[in-house]
Order: sequence, then structure tokens, then C-alpha cells
Amino acid sequence: MATIQPFKGWLPKPKHADEIACVPYDVINTEEANELAKGKPNSYLHVIRPEIDLPEGTPFNDDRVYKKGAENLKALLKSDLFVQDEKPAVYIYQMQTGNHTQTGVFTCASVQDYDDDTILKHELTRPDKEDDRTKHILTQEAHAEPVMLTYRDSEDVSFQIEKITLTNPPYIEHEGEGGVIHRIWKTYTTAEFVKGFSEIEHLYIADGHHRCKSASRAAEQLRNEQNVFPGEAEFEYFPVVLFPMSQMKILPYNRVIKSVSEKKFNEIEKKFNLTQTDQKSPNEKGFISIYYSGKWWNMTLPEATSDSISSSLDVARLQDGFLNPEFGIENPRTDKNISFVGGIRGTKELEKLVDAGKFDLAISMYPTDIQELLDVSDAGELMPPKSTWFEPKIKSGLIVHTF
Repeated sequence: MATIQPFKGWLPKPKHADEIACVPYDVINTEEANELAKGKPNSYLHVIRPEIDLPEGTPFNDDRVYKKGAENLKALLKSDLFVQDEKPAVYIYQMQTGNHTQTGVFTCASVQDYDDDTILKHELTRPDKEDDRTKHILTQEAHAEPVMLTYRDSEDVSFQIEKITLTNPPYIEHEGEGGVIHRIWKTYTTAEFVKGFSEIEHLYIADGHHRCKSASRAAEQLRNEQNVFPGEAEFEYFPVVLFPMSQMKILPYNRVIKSVSEKKFNEIEKKFNLTQTDQKSPNEKGFISIYYSGKWWNMTLPEATSDSISSSLDVARLQDGFLNPEFGIENPRTDKNISFVGGIRGTKELEKLVDAGKFDLAISMYPTDIQELLDVSDAGELMPPKSTWFEPKIKSGLIVHTF
């Protein structure tokens, strides 16, 4: 059963939320972070992308990057922009965009729950990214950003959330990119939330596998250095936002391939019976839309290569039956002939990349369903890389957990 830990969060004073809040570190590169942080000395980007304050070309894993991030965080928390709660609290985090609203619980999860698979995974992590995030945690003595988790809906937890959101104004309301409204409430009455989650068997990682693994690695190192028991210290807990699965919104994670000759495309057209179409996105599972040489094509995905749950996913059928055999893309994580485009950018971005000559072929996917994610996780299986794009994204800098 799941363990949550209320904590004394650091929050910006409401009037400063707009100048501090920023997008997560992993949805932008250094160049984009530089652009977003221009004229914003208090942006939280200086904490999660501290290389922007160092000479151009400084490697992301240079010791100066980690030290600068720690300096920037400490300066922010010592300023009059942030205030730490005096008592452990549970926070309610809501994101609203258009006709979609999702409301979750911002709290701390247990490293022990991650290690013993109470928190279930569906992706592999890369050691180099683990190393990077772990060093940030250890140097900053903080978990600078939360992980997005999901869980099977609980009437008890939903009731506790509504008791707060329907009777109190939010402590912070911030409009982010794309007009997404981010709202935060807080409560010091936490026992019912702890009890509610203790009756939930599993939590599931939606977004943030590397942050989870890094929190686990950092806790193990500090536990050994300080000779404390598991679960005893504050570093044994890391910040998460827990959203019920019924409210999760997954967009497709599209693909672009750099080099596809006309001869190769003609072979594919015949072999997979491609049909030209005006449809730029598939409207059901089992199909993809392909953009090549200014035209869109419809394609039925090859059948699954095994009986496993994960192999039935569209992204797996694409990888095993198309990308690997036709283009030799065995490992999409490292192969330079393929890149990925989050669904939030839409099919116009796919057309733009191909029309500009940066890529030869684009693939528009049907989104993975949240139930598929839970089924794969429950079975102890793994999804192919870049299977899900969750939207909207949690903002960074609105609640910070230090230890």
C-alpha cells in the first residue's frame, strides 16, 4: 500500500509566482532555457537549468553546473520571494486548459515504495541521466521538481480534495504557457490524505522515471553516509503530484526519420499497402499516418510480435514491425536516424520539419491509453521509449522540497 509524507514546502509568495514558475527541465534544451530566462533573474530555470548562467558550451555535467544550481536555489529560498511552511502540509495542484481539468495531490512519496515496486515503472532509465539528476539532488540538498504519478481513482481521496478546492480559494493561481491555469491549495489537516493513499495498492509513474530513480540513489548514498535507517530521514521522500487516472490526458508521441530515400519509400508503399489521405492523424488504435514528400499516407501497423501486453502497443508494433526491420533502428534511444516530437506540437510541426528538409519522413501516432500504461506496469513489463506525452505539464518552482 502507498505511503505519502506531508512536508514543509517552500512556496513563492503568490505575487511572485509568475516571475518564478517555469517549464520542467526535460521539455526544453539549454538554448530554449536561455531564451525563456531572458530578463527573468528570478526564474526557476536558473535552478533546474543552471548552465544558462555559465559560459556557453559548458557541459551539462560539469561540476560548476551543479554548484551553480545549488547557489541559485539557496539564493531564491533566502530571498523575500519564497516562504517555507512552518508545519507539514499536503498541497492540492490543479491544471486547467480549455475544457480539461485535472486535480491532484502534491506531497512526498517514499523511496522505499519506489524500491519495492509499490510505485510501478514502465520505462528503463539511462545511467547518464540518473547520474546527472542524482548529483543535482545531492548538491542542492533538495528535490527541485516533482514527479507525476497516477493511481486508480479513489472516492476517499477525491472527497478530501473536493473538501478543500470547493470551499477555499487557491493560495496560488498562475497562468502558464498555452493559457494553462495552475492552482495550488494547501492544508495542514493531512491525516485523511495519508489514510486515503494507504488504502491504494499501487502508484504508477506517468512522467519522471529518472527523477524517481535519482531520488532513490541519492537516498541510498545519504543513508550510508549518515548511518540512518531506511525511511527515517527527510531525504527518503521525494515530491510527487498524484493525479487520478481518469483525469490523465495523454497525447501521441510522434516520430521523424532523418533519411528515407525515394526508392525505400516506394518499397514501403507497396509492402504495407499505403494509401494516400488527407487525414494527418490516425483516429483509432492500430494505424499511423505518414508524411513524405509533401503528402500524407495511411498505414495499418504490423501485428504484435509476441503475446506480451507491451508488444500490443502501437509504439511497439511500430518499432518491432516497421522501424527496426525497414530502417535498422534497433535502439530508438540512441539511433541518430530517428527523433521524437511531442504531440503538443501537432502535425504542423511534423510537416514543418519534413518540408524544411531536416527530416525525410514523419509518423503521426495514435496516443497510448492510460489503461495500457497501468496494464503494462502491473505486468512488470516495459514500454518502448517515448510511448507517452502527458499534457499539460506540471510547472516547476511552485513548491520545493528541501532536506
